[in-house]
Amino acid sequence: MARLALLSVSNKTGITDLARSLVKEFGFEIISSGGTAKALQDAGIPVTKVSAYTGSPEILGGRVKTLHPRIHGGILARRDIEQDLIDLANNQINPIDLVVVNLYPFTQTIAQPNVTLSEAIEQIDIGGPALLRASAKNFAHLTVLCDYAQYAEYLDELRQYDTVSWEFRQKCALKAFSHTANYDSAIAAYLAQTQSLPTQYVLSGEEIQTLRYGENPHQKAVWYKTGIEPTGWGTATKLQGKELSYNNLVDLEAARRIIAEFTDSSAATIIKHTNPCGTAEAEDIHTAYQKAFNADSTSAFGGIVALNRPIDQLTATELTKTFLECVVAPGCTPEAAEILAQKGNVRVLVLPDLLHGPQETVKAIAGGFLVQSSDDVIADPTQWQIVSQQQPNADDLTELLFAWKVCKHVKSNAIVITRDRTTLGIGAGQMNRVGSVKIALEQATGKTQGGYLASDGFFPFDDSVKIAAAAGIRAIVQPGGSIRDKDVIQTVNQLGLILVFTGIRHFLH
Repeated sequence: MARLALLSVSNKTGITDLARSLVKEFGFEIISSGGTAKALQDAGIPVTKVSAYTGSPEILGGRVKTLHPRIHGGILARRDIEQDLIDLANNQINPIDLVVVNLYPFTQTIAQPNVTLSEAIEQIDIGGPALLRASAKNFAHLTVLCDYAQYAEYLDELRQYDTVSWEFRQKCALKAFSHTANYDSAIAAYLAQTQSLPTQYVLSGEEIQTLRYGENPHQKAVWYKTGIEPTGWGTATKLQGKELSYNNLVDLEAARRIIAEFTDSSAATIIKHTNPCGTAEAEDIHTAYQKAFNADSTSAFGGIVALNRPIDQLTATELTKTFLECVVAPGCTPEAAEILAQKGNVRVLVLPDLLHGPQETVKAIAGGFLVQSSDDVIADPTQWQIVSQQQPNADDLTELLFAWKVCKHVKSNAIVITRDRTTLGIGAGQMNRVGSVKIALEQATGKTQGGYLASDGFFPFDDSVKIAAAAGIRAIVQPGGSIRDKDVIQTVNQLGLILVFTGIRHFLH
């Protein structure tokens, strides 16, 4: 009896070459359905349509094709159990040795603008996942392939051994189950869009790359993508440099989140250990980077740079003047790429879409994980409350808005001091707020006169205000909401500062 293969794929890459080898080299008989059968027929490959094999026509507009006992019996039969073989014989079912299936393009469909719910629903595959799961369950007796990248290795196994090893079949089964899990999670996430945080939260991923190590050399780490199609950093183009590390990716995401705050003008940020050491806005990207670098040139050494405009020649020249780990921008001119190539070890990435990130953040804890919606509130100074006697002018509000945007992305307790839309000093991750104020002012020594201060949380006491005023700070922006707000406001008025309440807190732990 010839070996039997079932081929039914949405993505037909490589399928005719595989089928031709199966028939000519190994004497397989092929059954197939729909568009796959037509593609094989057009290529001159002998194929039996599923409907002819089962004796049942495709119905419901193709929704039911392979859901038939003659198909699933041939897949699920255990060749080492006599009763299973008797059942096959009694029902005129042939065992199937190979199942090749990939699924309807659900994620590609929902990624299209203005796709309707009914259009998305029609791209939910039913027969495909059933075939994959049945085949993967019975991997002891057959092989299941769900990715065209597996075809060559499968054929190599046959050419070398005329059979397929247990290890290969098990590896393929794992991939099939992972594939259907990712597919189902994408569907669940799509249907749960109306619920910000659903009762059941599905999280799955597919490996993009095994990383050298995690935060430290003794820790293992893997980079996964969510969904079937790559998004976010999985779509970035690496122009040069070494492989990305775990810490690189964590810092790059922190840099992306900051730079995504700035869309109306050129902006640059330099990250060290997920905190910005320099961030600036300017009329052009070259000036923005220079300002960000000069904000803390010592800490910028070995930093992660994110730019919200393409890298040009002038900016590339500046980037080569110090040691950097990574640079990311939405584009890079050929002339700039040639200049950056002089520093071959720096990782240069192009990520056209720096604006869109995850809708939720996930953190593991013992026995489970926490999920929260992303902190994507857009700052709106027209909604801020001016609580001081001294009133801000338009320039004051512009500077306070810049400081507030940066402060949102600094580890709590966070204090950011700025002037000329450039960070001067940053206090991050301290156990008390006044400690962060002192650190930020110390970093900005000699440049704080007329400066601006942003705090991610309210001031519980007026001590921070007094310290800021003594250093020459002109205006402060903070959430407000302390039981001692009146004391803080009184001190601000006594010292002649501007104080603005946003009404929104931006802790980052």
